[in-house]
Amino acid sequence: MNFICTSTETLDPASATYDFTIPATRPWSHVVKRGQILRIVDLEGQQAVDTLFYNAHDFAERYSAQDTLLAQGSAYVTTGTRLLSNEGKLMLTVVADSCGRHDTSAGACSCEANTVRFGHHTRYMHACRENFVIEVGKWGMTKRDVVPNINFFMNVPIEPDGKLAIVDGISAPGAHVDMVAAMDVLCVISNCPQVNNPCNGFDPTPVRVLIWDAPEAEAA
Repeated sequence: MNFICTSTETLDPASATYDFTIPATRPWSHVVKRGQILRIVDLEGQQAVDTLFYNAHDFAERYSAQDTLLAQGSAYVTTGTRLLSNEGKLMLTVVADSCGRHDTSAGACSCEANTVRFGHHTRYMHACRENFVIEVGKWGMTKRDVVPNINFFMNVPIEPDGKLAIVDGISAPGAHVDMVAAMDVLCVISNCPQVNNPCNGFDPTPVRVLIWDAPEAEAA
């Protein structure tokens, strides 16, 4: 049984069952139950939000960028995208998106990647992979459980030669993306701390997460 959300336009933040602002550069995690609506808000614009999803009852089942891209035949995540697990099951569906483009190919920044891309002086700068390792550790997982992620609000065009480019974000302040959970999922976020490329406008900022037990979500 899947869940279909007919509209999220009328959702009132005051009626959310969960509402939290993730500080700039920090990690976060929370379980989103089947049928609930998860909203991620880019409060100040141009802030990449690196995100992973796990089956809340079996962490071995987790978001698969490869299966998701193959199934939808598109390089980007947006309204209508079905986020699939490594077992080919539907985890969440994107039902609203005021930004229009979200990357799931470029992966998460790491201390090692920073060193290679930007020089040895960046080796000890905080990075998303380290945020992920810290946060999944709270749930009994290790760095081996950190897989390719979604970069909500991150602008990664594909150049003519096939290379990925990380450029200025297109998300305006207050841009949001809404997803309906098709199973109980653990959502893990790294509010990206990267300051060496324009994915955060060189200035990491807070983001907001809200969860609703919405009447619009009904069994189908």
